[in-house]
Amino acid sequence: MAWILLSVAGLFEVVWAYFMKLSDGFSRPLYTVLTFAFMFVSFWLLSIAMKSLPLGTAYAVWTGIGAVGAFIIGLVVMGESASPLRILAAVLIVSGLALMNLTSSE
Repeated sequence: MAWILLSVAGLFEVVWAYFMKLSDGFSRPLYTVLTFAFMFVSFWLLSIAMKSLPLGTAYAVWTGIGAVGAFIIGLVVMGESASPLRILAAVLIVSGLALMNLTSSE
């Protein structure tokens, strides 16, 4: 169950990062409120997952999901560049997440 909560927390991190971008430096009230709402839920779910997962593993997986998810949103939704090195970096992050999952004591 902790891994599911952690995964959902990571997805919420992607959403709040996207809304933060849309908030334009917190100058757009709707996106600012959405940013903080999704941020709160993401942190809350992370805190629950951390009750049974190791700190390093939980935090690394959470930030990894956020980083790769934001990268994908940037490519697909915002038209950001997909250079070979950026794609390699995302693949390395996903590989690290898989290794963390395989070696976790949970």
